Amino acid sequence: MKLKFRIGYRTIKTAVGTALSISLAQALGLESYVSAGILTILCIQVTRKKSLRASWDRFLACILAMLFAFVFFEHIAYQPLVIGFLLLFFIPTAVLFKAQDGIVSSSVILLHIFSAGKFTTEVILNELGIITIGIGVALVMNLYMPSIKPKLDVYQEQIEEKFKVIFLEIARYLRTNELDWDGKEITEAAKLIEEAKILAFQQVENQIVKMEEIYYQYFRIREKQFEIIERVLPTITEIQHMVMQRDIIADFIDELASGINPGNSAYVYLEKLMAMKQDFQNMEMPKTREEFEARSALLHFVNEMERYLIIKSSFKGLNNKNSRKKHAPEVEIS
Repeated sequence: MKLKFRIGYRTIKTAVGTALSISLAQALGLESYVSAGILTILCIQVTRKKSLRASWDRFLACILAMLFAFVFFEHIAYQPLVIGFLLLFFIPTAVLFKAQDGIVSSSVILLHIFSAGKFTTEVILNELGIITIGIGVALVMNLYMPSIKPKLDVYQEQIEEKFKVIFLEIARYLRTNELDWDGKEITEAAKLIEEAKILAFQQVENQIVKMEEIYYQYFRIREKQFEIIERVLPTITEIQHMVMQRDIIADFIDELASGINPGNSAYVYLEKLMAMKQDFQNMEMPKTREEFEARSALLHFVNEMERYLIIKSSFKGLNNKNSRKKHAPEVEIS
């Protein structure tokens, strides 16, 4: 297995932030200044929201730790046994305040106070300085997050391409009854959608102020549409009897496949689908059991395609100006 050496933006921010926080703490003459670097390492996270949460947890846990240190060390003793007794109460309290992620870093503050052997203003200011510098530098470093929109746009295009292939294969089967497609696009589409959702959620987590989760909404819609595609494929492949409705539906699916790209709107295809259903109702009744079963299965497929389009019809679209495809900037995808 070939290992790939890679230095990511988070690694760079961690390295620079740690060096900066230690340097600041040392320049201010703080005792145990390297602990500021530890706090910075712990607080730099993948997204801004996670960084804010990690910083708050550690700040709260450190303040709680100093309060517990005052109560236990000053009123009992500066003894190793007291540390264990203190932790028995401190850890559940940190969990109660939902600051459990800060237990390790706050324990460092506890040990600093224990090592000092006294609870004075000088000691408290020193620890507050370490906490402020370590957490503050991490927050500053995490202000920068590289844009992941280009990656999301690539996922959008790849998923649409998989959908297109799937629909074209469905249309081909409806016309020919030939089933030599290996179906790899099904597995690939499922994987792409899952990866895209994770990345889109990361974009949401990078927004300090709650904004419209447009990409995440888009991939959730594609996920729901994909569930319908997976559900109808067995129904289609079980249809063996050739009826004229198969060619009509195949033509519609071909057109739908060509419309899976920025610039097309779902309601247009919904109107065509409703007109097609009306035409089917006006046709002669099936004359044989085989024809009845085939037409019944095709009607089920058409109804599922209606649900497929309805899911997308309320989505206002992505403003994908950097799409590699030459389409209108307002995305309305069928």
